[in-house]
Amino acid sequence: MMTLLNMAPSSAHTLISRGLRACVIGAVGAGLLWTGFSSQAAAQSAFDDPGRNVTGKGGVIGDLTPVQPNVDTGQISLGSTAQVVVLFRNDSGRPLQTGAINLYPSSSVSASVAINECQGSSPDDMLPPGAVCAIGLSVKGLQAGRFRIEMLMRHSGTTRLVTATVVGDVQANDDDTDVFRSDIEAIPTELDFEDVDTSQPVVKPVVFRNITSEAIDIEAIYVEAADKSGISFRTDCAKLGPGQACIVSVIWSPILRGQVSGVLVVEHSGPTSVASVPILGEFDPEDLEQAKPFPEAIPGKGLLVSSQEEVNFETGVSTSSAMTVSLVNAGDVALTLNDIRLSNTDTGLSISKNGCAPDMMLEPVQACPLTVVWNPVREGAILDDIQIMHDGARGILVLPVRGTATGIVSKDNQAVRLAETVVTSSSGETRQEIIVRDNDIDPATVLDGFAVTSHSPKRAIITGPGGSRIVFNGEEVVIGGFLWNVNIRSSGVEFQSGDEKVLLLFDRALSSNSVNVGPGRSSSSTTSSSSTSSSSTSATPTP
Repeated sequence: MMTLLNMAPSSAHTLISRGLRACVIGAVGAGLLWTGFSSQAAAQSAFDDPGRNVTGKGGVIGDLTPVQPNVDTGQISLGSTAQVVVLFRNDSGRPLQTGAINLYPSSSVSASVAINECQGSSPDDMLPPGAVCAIGLSVKGLQAGRFRIEMLMRHSGTTRLVTATVVGDVQANDDDTDVFRSDIEAIPTELDFEDVDTSQPVVKPVVFRNITSEAIDIEAIYVEAADKSGISFRTDCAKLGPGQACIVSVIWSPILRGQVSGVLVVEHSGPTSVASVPILGEFDPEDLEQAKPFPEAIPGKGLLVSSQEEVNFETGVSTSSAMTVSLVNAGDVALTLNDIRLSNTDTGLSISKNGCAPDMMLEPVQACPLTVVWNPVREGAILDDIQIMHDGARGILVLPVRGTATGIVSKDNQAVRLAETVVTSSSGETRQEIIVRDNDIDPATVLDGFAVTSHSPKRAIITGPGGSRIVFNGEEVVIGGFLWNVNIRSSGVEFQSGDEKVLLLFDRALSSNSVNVGPGRSSSSTTSSSSTSSSSTSATPTP
C-alpha cells in the first residue's frame, strides 16, 4: 500500500487496471468451471444404468456396459425355445472380472443362461479393456403375450452391477391362447381310449420329450384316478437331456361299466415343475349271450372241439344203436383228456373204451374217436350229456345226447361168447370153457334199468327191461353177455364179473315197521320184505 502511494499517478493507475482485469478473468473462469460441473452432475440420473459414466464430451467410460441395452427378440412361438445373445463391452481402462448372473423373466416365459463367455474358463479370468463378451440366453414361450426379461450381472468395476433388458412377443395359434406349455412336451396331449366293449386290457403310449436346452430329471410319475378306474402304467423315464424322449405305457383294464377319467402327472426339475396328460375312456360291454359249444382259440392253449355239436339218435330207436364223433385239438399246443363221463348212468347209454379215454394226450390237429352206444331201457326220449374234462381252453366240453326210443332192448338173453383154454395142473392138462368179455363195454352199463323189487337173505327178485327174474345167493347168471356171480347182501344184490362189482341197492322205504308199547304189552316189530320198491345201481371197486 505504501508502494502504491509512493508511485507516480500514472504508474499506479496502470497497476490497478491490470489487477481488476485479473480478478474478472478469475471470476469468469470459476463460473465456467462450476457450470461444467453442474451440467455433468445433472446428466447423471438415478434411473440410468449404474455402469455408465458420462464425460464432459458425452463419451462412455469407466465400467462394464451393454453393447445394446434393450435387445428385442421379435416373436417366439408358443412352446418353442429361442436363443438370445446379449453383448457386453469393457469400457474401463483396466481388466474386469465378471460374476453371478440373475434373470428376472415375465410369467409368460422361462429363461436360463445357456452360455457365459464373459466369465472365461476359470473364475480368475479377466476381461481385457475394450473387449466384448457374449451371454447366451434360452427363452421359452409359455403363454401368449408380451414378455420382458431383466438381466443383472455383477463385476469388479466401480459400480459393481450392470443390467440389460430383453423384450419380445410369444405368438400362438387362436386355439392355443390359453394353453400352458411345460418344459416336458407330451405326445399326445390327451390320451383317449375311446369306447371299449371287452374287459381285455388296453395299452397306449405317451411320449414325453425335453424341449429345453438343459437336462431335466424326472422326479415322479403317477396317475390321479378313482380306485376302481383300472388305470396303471409302466415306464423307465429317469432323466432327459435336451431333445431326448421317453415312453410311458398307460394300461387300462376296465372294471366298471361307464366312463372313466384320470390324469397322468409327471413331476420334473424343469422351471415349470410339472406336466400332465388327461386320460379318458368309456367301458360299454356287450350284452351277455349264450355260451357257444366251442370257445374261441386262445394263444398258448389247447382247444378241444368235436365233429358234431350233439349226439342225436333221432327217433324210432328200438335196437342197440351207436354213434361216433371225433374230438379234435384245434389249438396250438397239446392238451390232455382228464375224464369222460355221462351225466346220467341209468339211461342205457355207454361210452366205448376204444378211442378217446382219460389221460390221453392230443397234439395240435390230432383227433380221437368217441363212440356212444345206446341200449334203450325204457321207451321215450332221453336227455343226457357227455362231459369231457381237459386242460385246454375253457376246461370242459359238453356234448348233449338226444334221442327217442320206441322199444326196449333186453340184455337178459344176449349171446355169450365162449372160448376154450388149457389149464395145467399136477394131474395134467385139461380143457376149460371160459366166457370172453367184451372190453369195449363197461360192465356197469349192462345193468342199467334193473331194480330190486323183493329181497330176502337167500333170494331176490330183480326187474329189468326184459321183465322180472329170481336170483339166488351164490348162483351164476348171464346178463348182458356177462357172467355174474350173485351175492345177496343186507343192503341189496351184488353182481360180480371178474374184477368188476355192481351193487343194486334195495330201497326199504315201503317196508312197514310198527312198534306198540302199552301197559302189560311187549314191543314188537313187523317187516315186510316183499313190497315193491325202487332201487339204484352203484359200481363197487374191487377191494
